[in-house]
Amino acid sequence: MIRFAFYGRVSTEDQQDPESSKQWQLHRSRQLIEPAGGTVVAEFFDVAQSRSLPWKRRPEASALLAALAQRARGFEAVVIGEPQRAFYGNQFGLTFPVFTHYGVAVWVPEVGGAIDPGSEAHDLVMMLFGGMSKGERSRIKTRVRTAMSAQAEMQGRFLGGRPPYGYRLGDIGPHPNPEKASDGKRLHQLKPDPVTAPVVRRIFDEYLAGVGYLAIAEQLTAEGVPSPSGYDRERNPHRHGWAWGKSAVRAILMNPRYTGYQVWAKQRREEVLVDVEDVGAGHRTVMRWNGESEWIWSAEPAHEPLIEREVFDAVQVKMQAAKRGPQERRPKRTDRPYLLRGRLRCRLCGKRLQGSWHHDEPYYRCLYAAQYATASEFRHPKAVYLRERDLLPHIDDWLGTIFDPENIDATCDALVEAIDTDASIAARAEAQAAIRECDRKLERYRVALDGGTDPKVVGQWIAEVTRERREAEAMLRAASADADAVRMTKAQIREAVEEIGGLVGLVGVTHPKLRTRSTRRSGSAPCTTRTRRWSRRLRI
Repeated sequence: MIRFAFYGRVSTEDQQDPESSKQWQLHRSRQLIEPAGGTVVAEFFDVAQSRSLPWKRRPEASALLAALAQRARGFEAVVIGEPQRAFYGNQFGLTFPVFTHYGVAVWVPEVGGAIDPGSEAHDLVMMLFGGMSKGERSRIKTRVRTAMSAQAEMQGRFLGGRPPYGYRLGDIGPHPNPEKASDGKRLHQLKPDPVTAPVVRRIFDEYLAGVGYLAIAEQLTAEGVPSPSGYDRERNPHRHGWAWGKSAVRAILMNPRYTGYQVWAKQRREEVLVDVEDVGAGHRTVMRWNGESEWIWSAEPAHEPLIEREVFDAVQVKMQAAKRGPQERRPKRTDRPYLLRGRLRCRLCGKRLQGSWHHDEPYYRCLYAAQYATASEFRHPKAVYLRERDLLPHIDDWLGTIFDPENIDATCDALVEAIDTDASIAARAEAQAAIRECDRKLERYRVALDGGTDPKVVGQWIAEVTRERREAEAMLRAASADADAVRMTKAQIREAVEEIGGLVGLVGVTHPKLRTRSTRRSGSAPCTTRTRRWSRRLRI
């Protein structure tokens, strides 16, 4: 009997039922392996993961690759029921050598069994399926974008997403597609919110009267008018919601949908390389702003306007005139060494501190009060500055203390516990907390549904949280598998600690740029090749 691990993938539960997709892919796999005496003993199935993501960035695929390196993995081969869902572009050529290295065969129906590493025909077939997968995804994206452009321009249809501040969603009838209408799907339209619509009109009037962004934010906050994130806490739990920010005022003034026209394609998704020196790491999706000439406007007004088109145009002219003239955007990256870049947060507001260079040395600052109005229940200085050289001695003293000979045993014990904690306990606790939070949200959404909230809106919330819950479940399984791969003996840990401890003394004389790189890589002292290897194993 040959023991197999099954791998499959479904992109989104909105288009396919994940369980049904898994079952037909699994059924197709069993039809291939059972005549040869094979049986599936392990299952790896990615849900809501794009095929364009490399295997290492898909939770279940990554767990499968990690299992290959384990001697007690429990299977000798892997079967894939639908290779077009598993491999995209050149992913097969980047992934298959890993299976070959560990002596694990890959079976697919398209070649009638195991892929022969020495067969050019098999390699050509698999590369062909990767190209077909990429082409299929490109065609789908083109069709969807074209259809949505036509619906926005010709019909003025609301195409989803959260309504802008000042509006709420209203039901305007059944979906025009008979099949979707039979499933209970409805069309929606933006309708003025009686609470926030007057606030939007006031913002436009005050700006035309000469009041600036921050001054408007200060007035609204002082009067207790809820900000966009404060008014809709359900969808803005990541924001404090205490006060209005000038960026929120500016975003409202720039939103053309307040004129009653439906406007689509203000932003676009772009895929950029994660690492230009490692194309195999794949792409990440980023949002880019389109120029105004690329926006899609509905031919006729699609919903009730909150302001007149003339008022909106006048505001845009004034905002354009207020600009200081064309300024070249400075690149975000800098060669200046900030040792603690991205690692410090303001204790008052929780925002990440920004690097700031003054008097030829690095500082970290929080400018919350320059961006947000002052709230009565929350006070924040206009600017908070922290000089790097005032903080580093405390960090260096702590590093030296934990690596002292009298503390090295305790440090080794702590690292043993930390390895288990990082790899199994903490990771699993985080995933379990995410699962509990998803369950709490789902229960709240069900209550909202029973209370008469729009089923379409609640359905979107439930679908999003369900995807998050499945991702957390996959992370939970991957954390357990990863813990077995990194566990070390105490003797190995002591060897690594003694080596790192010997380098701590060099911290004060190391060049700042080298120290910055080493701080990011290992979290402690400058790295040698061997130290980096231990750091990865110790997860420090």
